[in-house]
Amino acid sequence: MAKLSQHENFDQVLLGAIDEALSGLGEAGKASIYIHLERLFKIRKQEIPSKLNDFSNVVGQIFGLGARHLEILFMKNLHANLEVTCKWSTYEWSLSKWIVPEMAFQEYVRLMQQNFEAANDDKVEIGVLVHEHEELQK
Repeated sequence: MAKLSQHENFDQVLLGAIDEALSGLGEAGKASIYIHLERLFKIRKQEIPSKLNDFSNVVGQIFGLGARHLEILFMKNLHANLEVTCKWSTYEWSLSKWIVPEMAFQEYVRLMQQNFEAANDDKVEIGVLVHEHEELQK
């Protein structure tokens, strides 16, 4: 396991998680998504983190109902690549601790980014899987 320095960027890890999920469509499918994203929607791959709402809308337009499953895969990959612990809100009724809140992709990324940045502010190192780290460096 390698450690991310403070100079490592959350956006790179997010892009790696998205790229990994899109790889499930095959390399040609992934390339096609990025080409359409740039040509039709004017969003370059490197701009996805700053245009997350637009990206999510485009994924919805392209994949329809399947977009939610793809966004869940984005979130799972992001979670797997970062060792950030997030605390979920609990409510004042007994079953609340057993119910995982449904969260939109953008909200999840925002929460993970806040925790990532807080960990870096506290000089805590965040772990990333070695093969993911190497892929980000390419």
